[in-house]
Amino acid sequence: ISALPDIEILKYEDQFDMDNDGISGKANYVWDIEKNATELGKYGWKANSPSLKQQIASAFHGDMGLTSSLFEQNNCPSPQSDCQDAPNGGDPEVTDIQLNKVLFYQALLAVPNRRNFKDESVLQGKILFNDLNCISCHAINQKTRTSNIHPVLENISIKPYSDFLLHDMGEELADNRPDFLANGREWRTQPLWGLGLISTVNNHTFLLHDGRARNIEEAILWHGGEAQKSKQGFLEATSEERNNLINFLNSL
Repeated sequence: ISALPDIEILKYEDQFDMDNDGISGKANYVWDIEKNATELGKYGWKANSPSLKQQIASAFHGDMGLTSSLFEQNNCPSPQSDCQDAPNGGDPEVTDIQLNKVLFYQALLAVPNRRNFKDESVLQGKILFNDLNCISCHAINQKTRTSNIHPVLENISIKPYSDFLLHDMGEELADNRPDFLANGREWRTQPLWGLGLISTVNNHTFLLHDGRARNIEEAILWHGGEAQKSKQGFLEATSEERNNLINFLNSL
């Protein structure tokens, strides 16, 4: 993802649904701290980080309270006296050397190999995935270009099953919190590669931005807005067809 050029994301953009298919992917343009400029967002639930490095530094800062050269001030709102009085871990607490090592590690984590991808059930599930138009948002076949992290990431075709754009997912999933150009109903399409191994890696299958879905089927049923038609098609499918679709998603 870090090696994807903007054009590979923007080729899916259709903010005003000019093709009338009900899908209107929108790019989020956010503040790049290192470049001191507005750039295309790629990372985060609402595509509010423009680079993997900034996403990592933001997680250090927001989730762990650790400063870096990108986020130099402690993340201590005024009521949090314990945070303000805590011992300082350095200035910054995460050095550039440490930050770049984590960046290198994250960028070069391999996508897991697919499993059971030749099973008839999985193949039938793939057909239904396409027929329900899930592929419009969970897109594949993007091409990376140059990488400032490692040449192994360059000029390869990837199938993340995401267009990395914002989509209106309906009122039930809304958090009513705007984030740069994202409104309270819009979310970045979550990549699906590796979905079937979440239970192995994390020992749970809590999905969506707040973990409300306890499995893949629940996550599908929470879809609304632009995905309402696809969800309705899933509901109208036979039990066998739905199982095939779940098997396909678990093969990713």
